Amino acid sequence: MNWTSDLLAGTSTTHTVFVLAVAIAVGLAVGQIKIYGISLGIAGVLFVALALGHFGFTIQPEILDFARDFGLALFVFTIGLQVGPGFFASLRRQGLRLNLLAAAIVLVGMAIATFAYFALGLPLPAMVGLLSGAVTNTPGLGAAQQAFASLGTGAGELLPSTADAISVSGMAYAVAYPFGVIGIILAMILLRALFRVDVGRESAELEAEQSPARLAPGNFNIRVANPRLAGAQIRELAGLVQAEFVVSRLLRGGEVMVVKADTILAVGDILHVVSTREGAEKLAIVAGELSETDVRQVASKLGSRKLLITRQSALGRSVGELDLLHRYGVVITRVQRAGVELVAGAGLRLAFGDRITVVGDSEAIGRAAAELGDSLKALNAPNILSVFFGLIAGVILGTLPFDLPGLPAPIRLGLAGGPLIVALVLGRLGKVGPLVFWLPQSANLALREIGITLFLATVGLKSGVHFVETVGSSQGLLWMAVGALVTFLPLFLVGLGARLVGKINFASLAGLLAGSMTDPPALSFSQTLTGSDAPAVTYASVYALVMFLRIVGAQALVLLLAH
Repeated sequence: MNWTSDLLAGTSTTHTVFVLAVAIAVGLAVGQIKIYGISLGIAGVLFVALALGHFGFTIQPEILDFARDFGLALFVFTIGLQVGPGFFASLRRQGLRLNLLAAAIVLVGMAIATFAYFALGLPLPAMVGLLSGAVTNTPGLGAAQQAFASLGTGAGELLPSTADAISVSGMAYAVAYPFGVIGIILAMILLRALFRVDVGRESAELEAEQSPARLAPGNFNIRVANPRLAGAQIRELAGLVQAEFVVSRLLRGGEVMVVKADTILAVGDILHVVSTREGAEKLAIVAGELSETDVRQVASKLGSRKLLITRQSALGRSVGELDLLHRYGVVITRVQRAGVELVAGAGLRLAFGDRITVVGDSEAIGRAAAELGDSLKALNAPNILSVFFGLIAGVILGTLPFDLPGLPAPIRLGLAGGPLIVALVLGRLGKVGPLVFWLPQSANLALREIGITLFLATVGLKSGVHFVETVGSSQGLLWMAVGALVTFLPLFLVGLGARLVGKINFASLAGLLAGSMTDPPALSFSQTLTGSDAPAVTYASVYALVMFLRIVGAQALVLLLAH
């Protein structure tokens, strides 16, 4: 029976792998179980691991710590690579208002947790654990635990050891998590009832605003009827119209030709334009009128094709810098990136994995394809080398000490903050020297899920020993109450203000609330509640900033309050 002993107990590698695999596999299965349409999702791993820890399944502390920290670093790094390209863009235009509201939800929650810490005398590890569990944000818990580890003890004199701080924060996270899932749903339902929202009407209005026909590039044909444009060059149109557009073809006298910047316009020309509808209408007012003639349907040697940007020499260069038009006679009309189509303006810089639409004759397009790469095989390569180089940089940044006024000791970003910040920057750059920091969505998701399940399993195993007795105690009930307040009050108060003052559309508000919790199940509920996919747009626009604030905020609270 020695083989069963090695498997179920002891300190062997076999036992370690078995316990982690059981916690993750059974946890993921439990997380898929739905009760009234609500499931634990990936948090099922945490609760199964808590149960295993309660019944005495343990692994060596050193291995436990390694698996937890490596899983956390891998998770936050892949998150950063994913959201990096849109992180800074999300802070501009309409996204600014939505991100400010989402940031307000984060800050109000931190204020409530901090008040509970001082007013109720909560242990600091319990407070930050409740803060993360109440908003169902696991990376925030990891960042807080990293902060405790960086202090060398369990937060000064608050706890006798780092292990205790990590265990208590994990228990508090688990105590607050269930209402974190339910509380956001209650907030949405209450706000809908309070304002007597006509969900169908508001969802339709928001969908109309977000309609691809309005926001995404379309194909338009414009007849030049303005005599003042006769003899003008195509490039002069850009100075007359405040809109992004690309003229890909010109029909003149029955002949279709590729348009260059110095092409001379004539009255009667029909331009085929790629632009938003708003941009095309502005151009039509200046040039003449929209035409029913579709230049693409006129017989010619020109065609269009989609090409993939996979060659390193093209990465980071703008459409204008590539100059495919003058070198090959090929026009780039639009760029598809992360499921979003963009007009291929001259200043738009290309990133690995971009799918561009080009217009030209087949031979010219072939030469352009050879220069740009257009390799599906290269697109699907996971770039593991770049991932680990990025992790090296993230770990180095996380260990660097930073001296801040008012703190007796320097702070460190740790294995949560360092890899996250590095990944955000690298995801935005896309390429540094020969390294391409881009992962196929499937590879990113796989690495991310491996990282977060390792983290949750190890936290649960460490915290499970005392979890049941904590939940059944008066202290556990207090933690539940504080967690419920941290979940519900920020959502309700900011939601109330956004509706009363900001007049935010309810479908957009529902997506904002879900995004502020970085909670996919909440997003799914908001889409069901509104009968629309519109909340997903708002969710995506605030996700990056909220994830960053949740991670950095939890760590900052530990470092500020620990002394």
